[in-house]
Amino acid sequence: MDADDVVYMNAASTGPSPARSVEAQIDFVRRRSAPHLVDFDDQFGTLERCRQLLAQLIGARVEEIALAPNTGAGINLAAWGLPLGAGDEVVVPDGEFPANMYPWLGASRARGYALHVVPLVDGLPSMDALLAALDRPGVRVLSVSWVGFSSGARLNLDVLGAACRERGIVFVVDAIQALGPLTLDVRTSPVDILACGGQKWLLSPWGTGFTYVRERVMDQITPQPVSWMAVRDSDDFSRLVQYDMTWRANARRFEQVTLAYQDFAGMAASLELLAEIGAAEVASHLQGCAHALLEGASARGMSLVTSIDYHGGIASVRPADAQAASAQLTKSNVIHSVREGTIRLAPHCYTTEDDIARTLDALSA
Repeated sequence: MDADDVVYMNAASTGPSPARSVEAQIDFVRRRSAPHLVDFDDQFGTLERCRQLLAQLIGARVEEIALAPNTGAGINLAAWGLPLGAGDEVVVPDGEFPANMYPWLGASRARGYALHVVPLVDGLPSMDALLAALDRPGVRVLSVSWVGFSSGARLNLDVLGAACRERGIVFVVDAIQALGPLTLDVRTSPVDILACGGQKWLLSPWGTGFTYVRERVMDQITPQPVSWMAVRDSDDFSRLVQYDMTWRANARRFEQVTLAYQDFAGMAASLELLAEIGAAEVASHLQGCAHALLEGASARGMSLVTSIDYHGGIASVRPADAQAASAQLTKSNVIHSVREGTIRLAPHCYTTEDDIARTLDALSA
C-alpha cells in the first residue's frame, strides 16, 4: 500500500504522530545513550510541560492533572481508590469499551460494592435511563464514556454532571474518544474524574495519557497502587529514606513513576501543535468532517448509528453488509475500523473534502 495514497479515517484507533512528536522522541532517546545529557530538570520538566498543556486543554489547574499511560489507569484509580464498599453502587451504561467496565467489575467483586449496568435503548445509551438510575439506593458513582467507541454516541456531560452534583454522586468520565473532537472546560462542566489516553485524538505516542481529578474529590481517593514519588518532598533525592507517608498536595500523588519521559516529550510536542491550531478550531473541523460523512452516507441510503445532530468526531454507519463495505474501503486505501457490526470512520484535522468524497465513494461502491 502506498502511504501517500491513503485516506486515514481511523483516528479513533490510533492518531498519526506529527513530525515534531517523532523528532522529540528520537531526540530524547538519542540523548539517553549518554544519560548525563538528560538531567533531572529535563526529565521532570518534560512531564511538567505535559501537565501544563493538558490543564490548559481542559481548563483545569495543573495541580489537578496526573500523567498516566492510558485511560484505564484513571478508571482503575476511581474503581479501587474511591471509598466504596458494601451498600454502595456504581452506575455504568452497557456497551462501554472494556476499559470502563472491567475495572468496575473487578473492584466491585473484590471490595463488595454493587455495579448497576444500565441497558441500552435501541443499541445506544439513554440519557433518561442514566438519569433515572441515579436515584437508585446507594448510588455513589456514575461512570460513562463521553463518546461511545463504536456508535459515536455523545452524552451530555453538563446534564449528567449536574444531576450527580445534586445527589452527591462522583462523576467519572472516559474521554478518550471525545477530547479533541470536542472541547471541555472543567471550570463549568461538573466532571469529577476524567481519564484519557493520548494515542488517539491527541495524536500522542502509545503509553501516554492523563487523569484529571477535581480538587474537591482528591482527598477522597486513596492512591492505587502507591508510587514512591506519591508523597511530599520525594523530589529531593538526597533524603529518600526519611520516610513520610504524607501525600503530595496535588494529583501527582496518583502518578506511577517511572513514566516514559521520551514518550511524554512526544506528547508535549503533539499537544503544542494542537494548541497552535487551536482546540476550538480542531473540534470544529473534526465535527464538520464527521457531519459530512454522516450526511453523505445517509444520502446514499445507509443506516446511521451516530446521530447526525449530536456527535463528536466519530461517524459510524451500518451498511447492509459491513464486511463487504470494509473490504471495499480497504481496496480503496481508506483506513477505517469495523466495530460491533458498524463501519467506524474517524477523521482528524488533516482530513480534506477530497478525503471525505473518496471515502463516501468507496463506501457506496
